[in-house]
Amino acid sequence: MAARVLVTGGAGYIGSHACKALARAGYLPVALDDLSTGHAVAVRWGPLVRANLMDRPALAAAFAEHAPVAVMHFAALSLVGDSMRDPGRYWRENVTGALNLAETAVAAGCRRLIFSSTAATYGDQDGVLLSEDTPQRPINAYGASKRAIEDILRDFGPAHGLEHVVFRYFNVAGADPEGDTGEDHDPETHLVPLLLDAIAGRRPALTLHGTDWPTPDGTCIRDYVHVCDLVDAHLAGLDWLLAGRGSRAFCLGSGRGYSVREVIAAAERVTGRRAPVVPGPRRSGDAAVLVSGSQRAEAELGWTPRHGLEAMIAHAHAWGMRKARPQAAEAVA
Repeated sequence: MAARVLVTGGAGYIGSHACKALARAGYLPVALDDLSTGHAVAVRWGPLVRANLMDRPALAAAFAEHAPVAVMHFAALSLVGDSMRDPGRYWRENVTGALNLAETAVAAGCRRLIFSSTAATYGDQDGVLLSEDTPQRPINAYGASKRAIEDILRDFGPAHGLEHVVFRYFNVAGADPEGDTGEDHDPETHLVPLLLDAIAGRRPALTLHGTDWPTPDGTCIRDYVHVCDLVDAHLAGLDWLLAGRGSRAFCLGSGRGYSVREVIAAAERVTGRRAPVVPGPRRSGDAAVLVSGSQRAEAELGWTPRHGLEAMIAHAHAWGMRKARPQAAEAVA
């Protein structure tokens, strides 16, 4: 009987890719998702438990029924701008939800947890290459809530024996190359799918959120990592915990930053089409430059990203075209 891994947010973008990777590795992924932003159709590799992290009895029932050997925790509110408008919601749902999950896991005897954190915990640090030792100074409520969860996990280690791996993501992009799952947010806020939608005519134009940033071309610079590379790191993190190697934090990025204008140029090369672009104001809570130093993940987990920016865009483009086809058929009908 396959060992089970509880995947919170398993019906979402990254969570569904993680479920596929877990199934391929011989585990049974149990997706726990309230479907507020996830999609039941994305749960294809194991059972779905429809529950919210604020519902402690439902969490306890899930642990009792499935007895997971570990938890991968992806479920969270994750929009920077939204977190600046309604910080209380982010503190309440992200932090309280994670606390409920950690306490329920400990009570059930499950003491391995992999946490989806973010580069937003670092804030804006003048373009330095960010490592696990860089001070965390979040400038938005989303990043602050994720840093608070990291603090909770650090305290739960010595107190309750909860071993954890924290992955601080940079910008995740791309889709499953086999087309089984991909990015499907409503509303969409991520650059690559917004850009591809603009190129395909599914939206009028891409808005540049600031053209006067202190960068070479005036647009923000970010480090991009393919979603499949990201979940490969989670499998390596699971191996790390199962081997009893203790708690650890890792940055996950490529070590190479791209400006928004550079991403636009890459998408135009991949699609062979021009991108309609309009200037817009900066977004509150944004940083000018966020680029990862991922040497620890390479040295200790043996992880290196395999996909470059154009591969991420190509896979996202293929997924977007596949996703759009049924809608087009319905429109014709």
